[in-house]
Amino acid sequence: MSAIRKILDFLYTAAGIMAALCLVSILLLIVAQMVARWTGEIFPGAPNYAGYAMAAASFLAFANALNHGAHIRVSILLNAVAPGPKRFLEVWCFALGAAVAWYFTYYAYWFVYWSWKFNEVSQGQDAAALWIPQSVMVIGGGLLAIALTDNLFHVIFKGEHRIVRDTVDENSEV
Repeated sequence: MSAIRKILDFLYTAAGIMAALCLVSILLLIVAQMVARWTGEIFPGAPNYAGYAMAAASFLAFANALNHGAHIRVSILLNAVAPGPKRFLEVWCFALGAAVAWYFTYYAYWFVYWSWKFNEVSQGQDAAALWIPQSVMVIGGGLLAIALTDNLFHVIFKGEHRIVRDTVDENSEV
């Protein structure tokens, strides 16, 4: 199982790094578009590419953010109940989240498939094939579904989830 654990953790981290690179690419696209305007040139499709990078950054960051406690998780109820009901509630929450994520990923796959099949292109000057940026949505959604399922199995078999908060409490003393 440790090999699977290492692979999953690598995938979550790699997706987080790719999400960060997408944010850097948004910056570079905006700067390139500013330079193009200053020089009187045209950079066709720059807003579209920035939008694709923003969507990619969001979807690729989901799994990594989940495992690092960056998703909004209402834990007031979970912290107030006894360990038995808490485990039941966590299993229920992860099962529901995983089901929704798998449902989304399944239909997102077919959405991308039909975009590819019908050769849909963007409405901008670049006329980019839409299935390419849309496929990142499937990858990110699939990784989130895997991460939720991973946490679900961890709660079922080990009694606790794998979410570790990386944030620092502002009220804590150094």
